[in-house]
Amino acid sequence: MSSHTTPGGPADGPAAGPRRRLIRELLLVAGLFAVYKAGRMLSTDRTDEAFRNAGRIWDAERTLHLPGEGVIQRLLLHGDALVHTANTYYAAVHFPATALFLIWLYVRRPGHYLWARRVLTVLTGAALVLHLTFPLAPPRMLGAAHLVDTAQVYGPSVYRAAPATDTMANQFAAMPSLHFGWALMLALGMIAATRSRWRVLWLLHPLVTLLVVVGTANHYWLDAIVATVLLGGALLVVPRPRVRAGSLAVVRHLPRPQRTAGPLTPAVREAPAVREAPAVREAPAETVGAGR
Repeated sequence: MSSHTTPGGPADGPAAGPRRRLIRELLLVAGLFAVYKAGRMLSTDRTDEAFRNAGRIWDAERTLHLPGEGVIQRLLLHGDALVHTANTYYAAVHFPATALFLIWLYVRRPGHYLWARRVLTVLTGAALVLHLTFPLAPPRMLGAAHLVDTAQVYGPSVYRAAPATDTMANQFAAMPSLHFGWALMLALGMIAATRSRWRVLWLLHPLVTLLVVVGTANHYWLDAIVATVLLGGALLVVPRPRVRAGSLAVVRHLPRPQRTAGPLTPAVREAPAVREAPAVREAPAETVGAGR
């Protein structure tokens, strides 16, 4: 007799549910990223507006007395190896680090994963709106900044030399800096999801990212400031993760349950003797006295 199983039945095994959830999450994250990349390309032909906005941002930074982006770039240009490392960090760390962050949370901290994914979605959606409404040329394109396009000069570069011919990226989407926004969320997420005394060191990632995006002339200081404001708004909108009672984070802070003394322990054997012995000895004495 041949056996017949229906889809979703016992033959799927207990791993079918988690596998489906993993596939769903992968498709969701990939879909959101594809929508974001496609949406950014809608503002690639607004060159004049992007350069006018760049002049406004540059003037606003000088009004706010922010340090010039050239201060950081001059430090990088002290050595070819240093500037090449900064370009590599900009090109190779951004997406892989965020992906590994989400994968680790999905496997080890599911509740924190949902929270982080939602925060990143809100942040990225808000950034897309700003990219479409406020196209901005990066400082490496602004003549008044007098900065070097380090990626084109020293390599490696993720952008083409001519923005109009770049079909893979919108080079006029400088504000906000999602390089910095995602890096800051990664650090905050890891600090929230772990209990190591060294977890504050995760903040080094957004700090290095900030120095890299500014020093390579890909972003203004204000790009990072606006990304921080948007991230703060996303953190206010998305509820904090609710840790389940069985998770490690909760168990670690629960007091140990007190051990109940068993029937053979001294506490149980001696307690009745201490409490009942006086009553047993005094009762006959009172009875005899009353009879006399």
